Amino acid sequence: MVPLLCLLAGGALLGLSTNLAKLAGEAQLPPLAFLCWSIVGAALILMVVAALRRDLPPINARTLEYYAVSALVGVAGSNLIFFAAIPHVGASFIALIISLPPLLTYVGALAWRIERFQMSRAAGVVVALAGAGVLAARKFSAPDADGFWILLALVGPILLAIGNLYRTLRWPEGVSADALAPGMLLAAAVMLVGAGFLPGLSLAVPVDRSLPLVLITVQAVAFAGMFLLLFMLQKTGGPVLLSLLGSVGALVGVPVAIFLQGEAPPEGLFVGAALITAGIALLTLGKAKSE
Repeated sequence: MVPLLCLLAGGALLGLSTNLAKLAGEAQLPPLAFLCWSIVGAALILMVVAALRRDLPPINARTLEYYAVSALVGVAGSNLIFFAAIPHVGASFIALIISLPPLLTYVGALAWRIERFQMSRAAGVVVALAGAGVLAARKFSAPDADGFWILLALVGPILLAIGNLYRTLRWPEGVSADALAPGMLLAAAVMLVGAGFLPGLSLAVPVDRSLPLVLITVQAVAFAGMFLLLFMLQKTGGPVLLSLLGSVGALVGVPVAIFLQGEAPPEGLFVGAALITAGIALLTLGKAKSE
């Protein structure tokens, strides 16, 4: 029950995050600036929580490697791709493709023997992926499709799948999720601040109005909750169940983008959403049976 609750809550925050990024773009916030300062805020929130629990991130060679690699593939790299692509492909499409990592994660988990093959769980992953595939294929066939940004956006799920596997395989022994989450976010914040010094990128935030600061604050809180739940789910549910965060995020993020932000519904939405929901159910039931 705990893994399922973490999955649903974390996925809801992920779906909210993609829509906040669209609002940030409309508020003239550069993608890097919005992501960077939101991650900095989330890291500070989780550091305060860790300090209150007397469970601060440990600093040694193993954990520093863990923070750096996890931050690069699971936070800084993947989210920067998504946030930059949203103005070109829409928040609903990004919310959909973050449901793609399950198959890659499941194949990797089988290869590394993190998971044992189970027909119902394999079927759940395939069904969820098929739902996302229906939606992505319809996006490619749209007359106004931007091929470059669609392809670039599809790199994000690959990075997420790598991160799902890495965090499980290299989880430092004896370290809690409460300590690892802020360590990873601090590493991501350092990377993103460093990226701000590259030509053509900016960390500037418009201060002539309050909306950009409000969006950064809300995103920071959403990120803090999402990444803490991500580590809890990683520990209790494993990398494959964790990879379904994106599927839940799609079910939340797409309706928000359509009904609250006025985006046109992606073609094949109902078929894709039904398949994703069925896949989550199969994978969750398979996990329960195996336990």
